Amino acid sequence: MLFAFLCQDKPGALQLRMDTRTVHVEWLNSINAAGTLVFAGPFLDADGKPNGSLVVVKAETLEDAKAISAADPYAKAGLFASVDIRPWNWVFNNPEA
Repeated sequence: MLFAFLCQDKPGALQLRMDTRTVHVEWLNSINAAGTLVFAGPFLDADGKPNGSLVVVKAETLEDAKAISAADPYAKAGLFASVDIRPWNWVFNNPEA
């Protein structure tokens, strides 16, 4: 099953995001290599600066998805004001369909 992580950064946390980016990207590469990551990328504010994240992963259960989300270095660093984890059905333009 697919799960979407809708992550909103804390206000004024751009520097924390940038300071943690390298280890976050390494983590994304590791879950991608494991076949867990479907896609990911930042949300952008009106100035084009990152202010949140969209991450879609494959997981068996909501609990598994929560564990994956909690392992994100951004989450561990306290970057996010909120993380909403939702089951998601990729209908259009799904390369596996």
